[in-house]
Amino acid sequence: MSDRIVVSAELTFESLYGAHHGWLKNWLTRKLQSSFDADDVAQDTFLRVMAGDSLQAIRDQKSFLCTIAKRVMIDLFRRNALEKAYLELLAQRPEAFMPSPEIRQCQLETLQQIDQMIDGLSNKTRQAFLLCQLENLTYSDIASRLNVSVSSVKKYMAKATEHCLLFRLEHGL
Repeated sequence: MSDRIVVSAELTFESLYGAHHGWLKNWLTRKLQSSFDADDVAQDTFLRVMAGDSLQAIRDQKSFLCTIAKRVMIDLFRRNALEKAYLELLAQRPEAFMPSPEIRQCQLETLQQIDQMIDGLSNKTRQAFLLCQLENLTYSDIASRLNVSVSSVKKYMAKATEHCLLFRLEHGL
């Protein structure tokens, strides 16, 4: 009889990263057609995995990584679209009123945080919040636009306010 010790193959972050980082980067490079973006998305994917709860619940490692990577890609596309819209808006301003590069970067980061915060709201809550904040509509006007009751608008605004406050607390803003 042998005195060999059997070690269980418990999944660790290091083993997941070692086994799949190269594959994920190649997959992302084909999807994004950019090795630079693929590097960033792969790293962000593994950062999200590292911040997650339990690796032991993963059944199919490649599918798991693809799902997270797709979410990271969506975030990248949203950030890029937001940046493009911001830069197009700035291009319409006279040169004398252009903010400095530092201020532009700060404003863009703030817009991205606001976008991330608003993305966490349900559709109706987001619509009510934006109508109130951007168009300065009354709850009655919002209710008419959304075809809901004023009490529903009040609930949406309460949810939006709570969500915004929690977002600020969680992100140290």
